[in-house]
Amino acid sequence: MTPRFAVVEILVADMARSLAFYRELGLALPASADAEPHVEHELPGGLKLAWDTEATVASFTPDFTPPTSRGRISLAFQLDTPAEVDELHDRLVGLGHKSELTPFDAFWGQRYAVVEDPDGNGIDLFATR
Repeated sequence: MTPRFAVVEILVADMARSLAFYRELGLALPASADAEPHVEHELPGGLKLAWDTEATVASFTPDFTPPTSRGRISLAFQLDTPAEVDELHDRLVGLGHKSELTPFDAFWGQRYAVVEDPDGNGIDLFATR
């Protein structure tokens, strides 16, 4: 038996708010998913990104307490140009999301920024310079 990495799951307080954020990052998530307790989205290559509400996890996890500290995962989204990093960062911040790192030219050759999703997870935005 060989385990296969297949899914990245995100614990969310508000499904609709979280999915709206990820739609801004280009994921085609149907509006009907906003009211679901669990949502999966297949990415190119077969890896899945999934969201579970705190209530869903509490339904099968005894003594579940949602984390109160910042997020524990980070996802990275690649853009085509450095200007697109700046534009997407500014759009997300304009929608009320917190900027963790404003766009900058990183020493490793990327235009790079980090915005938090509604649950405090760091979302990296980058493009090769």
